[in-house]
Amino acid sequence: MALGTSPISLPQSSNGRLEVIIVDFVSLSPRTIPSRLWHKDLRQVAIGCLSWYRGLMNSVLNLFKNLWNALGCAGELLGYLLRFVSMFFQNHASLAARLLAAESQLGTGKRRMEQKGAPRPRFTAGFRLLWVVLSKLWAPWQTAVQLMQPATVKAWHTRVFKLYWRWKSRRKAGRPPISQEMQELIRQLSRENPLWSAERIRDTLLLLRYDPPCEDTIRTYMAKPRNPRGRSTTWLPFLRNHLDVSWAIDFFTVNTIRFATLYVFIVLDHGRRKVVHLAITRNPSMRWVIQQLREAMPYGQQPRYLFLDNDGIYGNGVGEFLESCEIEEVRTAYRCPWQNPFVERFVGTLRRELLDHVIVLGQGHLERLLREFVEEYYHLARPHQGLDGDTPIPQPKADAPITGPSRLISTPILGGLHHRYQRVAA
Repeated sequence: MALGTSPISLPQSSNGRLEVIIVDFVSLSPRTIPSRLWHKDLRQVAIGCLSWYRGLMNSVLNLFKNLWNALGCAGELLGYLLRFVSMFFQNHASLAARLLAAESQLGTGKRRMEQKGAPRPRFTAGFRLLWVVLSKLWAPWQTAVQLMQPATVKAWHTRVFKLYWRWKSRRKAGRPPISQEMQELIRQLSRENPLWSAERIRDTLLLLRYDPPCEDTIRTYMAKPRNPRGRSTTWLPFLRNHLDVSWAIDFFTVNTIRFATLYVFIVLDHGRRKVVHLAITRNPSMRWVIQQLREAMPYGQQPRYLFLDNDGIYGNGVGEFLESCEIEEVRTAYRCPWQNPFVERFVGTLRRELLDHVIVLGQGHLERLLREFVEEYYHLARPHQGLDGDTPIPQPKADAPITGPSRLISTPILGGLHHRYQRVAA
């Protein structure tokens, strides 16, 4: 029998002969050609060899794992020993900081274990503030961080720094706060007059003998603040030097509800921005204009200069009439309305503060609206910046200022579109 072979006896076959299969366990191949039964036995032998080989490899792997774990445990113990020895060479403050860091992280880990549903530790505000302080006072703080990244602690420090500077840069002083009464007055005026700007409200309060704050403060307390309109262009030197002795005339049109066009004729006094005369017609003509000028200048009340544009309605007859009245005519240049600024500004005021908010039914309706606006509001209650906050018709000055409690009497004009106010003692 050759080395490495083993005889295997099988049961006797049907013909009575005893067959022997010689199998080589090294090459796993038969020496002789057996009967049809040898394939089944060879498969069983191969499975047994593979199982034995797998068990041997698992034993070897387990041995190596145990050796690796033993080496890791020994290395960890050695690290703890070295850390313990190094603590003998540290001062008490460093040891206290390290102990505090470990205690804080241990407490956070314990809370995480109690809250089984929390996938990650939730750091409290006190925990974050503690590590911000440790990062500033303890140099090797990064070596003690276990539950979070050092960048997280630095982000906490940045957030605390922002809060600190926000607190340090808080507004400590400034303008004194205005009284509650003044705040209510500003809100009342801005609520009842949405077309008024902050400058208009301040001038109105000055007329009522109040001590209002500046325009910026008034804008803060307005119910619906509006951006102030830009200043108009520079006045002509001649116009500035002759305000008290010059008037201006002009036309503007208004459309009615039936799409008819009405022509409004205005005579304005430059000195006090006062409307001297107002007339409305459907068919303006040169004779009609001359008649309106006669009605505007009774008993010798006439200016020295009269500003007008180059409207074809005036013709030559208006110039001759002015010359006969010893009034010097001042014609503006073509397409230069800024040379006649006061009357143009008044027309703009009429449109912004009245005509843009009503629908004119007819000539009589328009005349009633314009006269009520001019006589009840424009002349008596509307302050003008060019008049240092005064009205075209100066209001009588009070003999003694009101020092005690007071209240406002509000008079609606044009159905509440504007209001006139009077301050009386409470």
